[in-house]
Amino acid sequence: MGLHDQWYKNAIIYCLDVETYADSDGDGIGDFTGLTRRLDYLSGLGVTCIWLMPFYPTPNRDDGYDVADYVSVDPRLGTMADFAEFTLEARERGMHVLVDLVPNHTSDQHPWFQAARKDPASPYRDYYVWRDDDPGDTSDQVVFPGEQAGIWTYDKAAKAWYQHRFYPFQPDLNFGNPAVRESFRKTIGLWLQHGVQGFRVDAAPFLESDYGPWSGSAHDFLRELKEFAEVRSGNAILLGEVDVGLSELADYFGSGNQLQALFNFPLNRYLFLGLAQQSADPIKFGLSELPSIPGSGQWVNFLRHHDELNLSRLTRVQREQIVERFGPEPSMQAYGRGLRRRLAPMLDGDQARLRLAYSLLFSLPGAPMIFYGEEIGMGENLDLPERLAVRTPMQWTRDGGGYSRAPREEWVRQPVSDGPFAPERVNVGQQRGDPDSLLNWMAALMRTRRECGEIGTGTWELVDADDAVLGLRHNAPDSAIITLNNLSPEPCEVRLKLDEAELATTTPLFTSRPGESLRGGKVRLDGYGYLWLRVGGAY
Repeated sequence: MGLHDQWYKNAIIYCLDVETYADSDGDGIGDFTGLTRRLDYLSGLGVTCIWLMPFYPTPNRDDGYDVADYVSVDPRLGTMADFAEFTLEARERGMHVLVDLVPNHTSDQHPWFQAARKDPASPYRDYYVWRDDDPGDTSDQVVFPGEQAGIWTYDKAAKAWYQHRFYPFQPDLNFGNPAVRESFRKTIGLWLQHGVQGFRVDAAPFLESDYGPWSGSAHDFLRELKEFAEVRSGNAILLGEVDVGLSELADYFGSGNQLQALFNFPLNRYLFLGLAQQSADPIKFGLSELPSIPGSGQWVNFLRHHDELNLSRLTRVQREQIVERFGPEPSMQAYGRGLRRRLAPMLDGDQARLRLAYSLLFSLPGAPMIFYGEEIGMGENLDLPERLAVRTPMQWTRDGGGYSRAPREEWVRQPVSDGPFAPERVNVGQQRGDPDSLLNWMAALMRTRRECGEIGTGTWELVDADDAVLGLRHNAPDSAIITLNNLSPEPCEVRLKLDEAELATTTPLFTSRPGESLRGGKVRLDGYGYLWLRVGGAY
């Protein structure tokens, strides 16, 4: 498999929701035409892959993750023609497109479920998971504690109970049923035909069944999906949302025949623990704990995304350290297991700490992903329920006009109304013209990362350094990238173990101390400082 086929190894992924990104027609709801007009912005920023949150027809009770039709576009957001135009324009700018695939469940308004509940003889009855007897108390099995009573709901029309691991309006599909699997093969075939290069597979571990005459594991379905995607489009990828224990994690890569990429949930938690402790030790531990993966596999690293920061797999003491530091107010917390905040307010808008955090993210083995608005330091609106707090409209201009011409009260969702993260203070327009803005700094970081393919495809090793410094060396056959990131507010010095030939070919690429020289292999880092170096190769 060539580098072209493994484009995801060094992708810079940008996640966005069409409805909150850019509104072209003034109805207060973002759309594909508005997004297409912003592609030059994303290309100029350095994005190489756009991940779209669900854009399908939906009752919108779970921000589009309650899908009512997998093979069309929500009319509020545009048409299939608008989608095709978007993918064409993205491709013209060298950007890949991933779309959310939500296979675990449909909306209860999906025609499949409506047919299933009305007629026991319908072929769609076995698209879902039913039982005739009362399941009893299943509150210990819910995905959203405090928001769900259990994972079964009685349907009067069907005269039976249906399973839903998520909300009651999201009935689970039965992936033991070959007809369900065939429907999803057709679904991804359609979107690949429309210019998509891959799928973010939502809730991948839940795709299993032991219902009725059929049974099957998530791994069975993912193998089928991978094989089908490869036949239809040789370099299409499956990126999995898989937050399971370390002992199970690598199973979702298979032997290279399941998911090509996984979100790095274990390392994400240790990143925040390191930021809370101002120490690199938790991150070093997190890196050491990751399982080996196939050569075709890749980790996708992130700081924040569209869901809560889930800390449930850390120890109680570790969770408390992170919550106390970054989300002490009850309104900042979610489901008893994490935080519903964006990174910038978690770090009090401190530019030095923000830049250190993103330098750290982009230097980790794997491919980096950011959530829309992170490049300008957007904040969250805690007045919104649950995870919607972090899914507010993109802040393009001071008055919000860059998002929509509609009055703000008519927007699909309200941004934070005041304070240091309001649109009047944090927006693209204001930061474009400031050479020292976070936006322009992020563009420089992305440009540097795009020049450092060793990070995504090379081997890596730790560099000896102070406990507060995460030092990594990414090795390729004729070059290496060394990155140093100081998680402490205290300055420090690092001595690099480079021979004379390596010192002679070492070039600074990105640093918080412009003009800093190696001085015989010794470098000085400011508090929250960072330094990227190339050793050998082109510079």
